[in-house]
Amino acid sequence: MKNKIFLPIIIFISFFLFLVIVTANISKTSMKESKKNLELAVRRAVVECYAIEGMYPPSIEYLEKNYGLMIDHKNYIVHYEVFASNILPTINIISLNDEG
Repeated sequence: MKNKIFLPIIIFISFFLFLVIVTANISKTSMKESKKNLELAVRRAVVECYAIEGMYPPSIEYLEKNYGLMIDHKNYIVHYEVFASNILPTINIISLNDEG
């Protein structure tokens, strides 16, 4: 009698653990993709600004204001370092979450 109850409980617990692990992996993958997409969007906006204005933008705020760049400041920090107006700036995306 105990075996008939024990087996469904084990199956249920195994299935539940499987769902928790899969959900965590999907979340981690989603955060990595989001970070990658943000980096691509920043680079595109930087290059677009250079193509239109003949100089790289002086700041990320300039891109947000003039080129419609949207950054999720709650989850990411964009480190943007300009050396000169004609040299591609250094762009680093820092995730505020452990996964990304």
